[in-house]
Amino acid sequence: MADQRWLLALDFGGSKLSAAVRPAEQLPAMPGPLQVRRMPSGSRPSFDSDWWRMLELVRALLHEAAPSAIGVSFGGPVNAAAGRVVLSQHVAGWEDVPLAQRLQAELHAPALVDNDANVAALGEWHVGAGRGCDSLLYVTASTGVGGGWVLGGRIWHGADSLAGEIGHIIVQPDGPPCSCGKRGCVEALAAGPNLARRAREALAADERAGKILRERAHGELDQITAEQVAEAANLGDELAGQILLGAARALGQGLGIAINLMNPRRVVLGGGVTKAGEPWWQAVRDAARHQTLPQMSVEIVPAALGDDAPLWGALALAESIAPDPL
Repeated sequence: MADQRWLLALDFGGSKLSAAVRPAEQLPAMPGPLQVRRMPSGSRPSFDSDWWRMLELVRALLHEAAPSAIGVSFGGPVNAAAGRVVLSQHVAGWEDVPLAQRLQAELHAPALVDNDANVAALGEWHVGAGRGCDSLLYVTASTGVGGGWVLGGRIWHGADSLAGEIGHIIVQPDGPPCSCGKRGCVEALAAGPNLARRAREALAADERAGKILRERAHGELDQITAEQVAEAANLGDELAGQILLGAARALGQGLGIAINLMNPRRVVLGGGVTKAGEPWWQAVRDAARHQTLPQMSVEIVPAALGDDAPLWGALALAESIAPDPL
């Protein structure tokens, strides 16, 4: 392994950590098997726990070999030009962390760091559902809701490295509070944890509602997940259906606003919430179409790379800075 030029991809998510390696000469190429290691972030993740767990994954993948270059996907705002994490809204201790510099010092290879939605957008553009598009909006709906733009084959960062923050478009001004401090943002309505929270509140408010959802939760209402809400909705639970489709419509509204502004060729949706079923997809598309100009021909399609989109994008980042072989 030491004789091979390896590209290293790291994905710091809100609930899990992932790392992958791939020989440099295989990129760009259609997806094939990735050597991947994953690990949960734990019940009370922090910067320190994330850092040491990720290094454990890297050691398990590379053994004693050194990577040629490192690409990093991070689940939160990033100053990509400086290689610094601004903060994580889900994991403590990540405020103003020079992540690229720390990785370069630890692993002795150049590193690029970017927001997870930007990196996933790049992955889908290279080898996934965005292949062949000159303009692409990628949106992930999972622990949070984030977006990334690829325009002309490059990530569009914006003036403050914050382009694509579709999760913080306000679609319901009197809606629930968001982690950003505002109310009624797409993320507050459409992200998995917030969707599950609204289900718990609705069940507590009406003991007769949500029979199927209560059964799927086995009576543990304080532990209900977005996945259980989607399962119950697809089995005909009226309350779960209302909550799920309300979340889908909020996401669709946000998409419609973004589509009107930038007119991308394709919108690619990824993240765990997108596995909620066909009614969810139809509600998203209908709400987006209602919001957009009738002349716009944008497609809204599922991500092709699933949870690996950030890893593929991180590999593309690594490839862009990998030194040429001697």
